Amino acid sequence: MIVAFTIAITAGRYTISFDNMIKAFTGQTIEDANVRTVLFNIRLPRAILAVIAGAGLAVAGAAFQSMFSNPLATPDTLGVATGASFGATLGIMLRLPALGIQMTAFIMGILSIILVYSISKVKGESSLVMLILAGMVISSLFEALVSLIKYVADPQDVLPEITYWLMGSLAGTGFNDLLVGTLPMIIGIIIIVGLRWKLNVLSLHEDEARAMGINLNFIRGLTIISSTMITASVIAMCGKVGWIGILIPHISRMIFGNNNKYVIPASLILGAAYLLLIDTIARSISAAELPISILTAIIGAPVFIILLRKTGGIKA
Repeated sequence: MIVAFTIAITAGRYTISFDNMIKAFTGQTIEDANVRTVLFNIRLPRAILAVIAGAGLAVAGAAFQSMFSNPLATPDTLGVATGASFGATLGIMLRLPALGIQMTAFIMGILSIILVYSISKVKGESSLVMLILAGMVISSLFEALVSLIKYVADPQDVLPEITYWLMGSLAGTGFNDLLVGTLPMIIGIIIIVGLRWKLNVLSLHEDEARAMGINLNFIRGLTIISSTMITASVIAMCGKVGWIGILIPHISRMIFGNNNKYVIPASLILGAAYLLLIDTIARSISAAELPISILTAIIGAPVFIILLRKTGGIKA
C-alpha cells in the first residue's frame, strides 16, 4: 500500500520526482513551484480518498461474505449502492451543488437499508434469507428509478454528467471533501475491524450462537450498519466502484485462509492498494481520464476468472 501510495502521488501526466516529493513533505525549497500545487491540492487528497474508499469497500465485502456465507456477496447485496446512486442522480438532475449531491446520495443509501430491514421483518424478526430477498427487491426498484431519471434528464447537459458519475471517478477531491465525506467510511471501517474476531460466528444458527454467549442479531446489525455507512459514503463521493468488494476478500482468503482475524486487515490493505493503482492508471493511461469502474471490471474480471480456475471454486 505504501508503494502504491507513492506511485499515486508521483506518477501521471505531470510527473513528480521522488526527490521533489521528499522536499515538498519536508518543507525544502523546490525550483518548480507547480510541484507543491499538484501534490497537495490534487494528488494527495485524491490518493487519501482512494485508500479509505478501497479499504472500506474491501472490508465491507469481506464482512458481508462472512455474514451471508456467500462468496458472491458484495457491499451492494442489500441495495445500498443502487439507493445511493438514485440519490446522486436525483441531485444531479436537480442541479444541486457537489455537497448537496453527496448528502442526497448518502441519505438515499441509508434509506434503502431501512426499507430492506423493514420489508425483511416477519412477525418482528428478520432472517438472512429475507434480508437478501428484500435487498434484491429494493435494488431493482432503485435501478428502475435511476433509469427513469436518465430517461427524463436533459440529453445535452444532465445525462452525460449522470452517465459519467455512474461510472465512478475520484477527480476533483479536495481536503474539505475528505473531512466531510470520509468520516462515515472511517467509522464503518473501525467498527468492522474491531468486530473481526466475532465475524467468524455470523454464519452460525441463532441457538448455537446463544449457547456461546454471543448476541448474533447485534453483531449482524452492527455489521450491516457499518457496511452501509461505508458503501453509501463511497458512492456519494466516488460514484459506483465495482469488483473491489468481491475480488479483494477472495484474494485475502487465498493468502491467509478463512479466519476473519486476518482476512479483514488483509482486505483493508489490499483494497486500498488496488484502488490506488486503478486510479493512477485511470488518470495516466490517456489524455482523457478513464472512469475507474471500467478499469476495475477490465482488470478484476480476468483476475477473478484466474482465481476460480486456480482454486476450482472459492469458498467463503
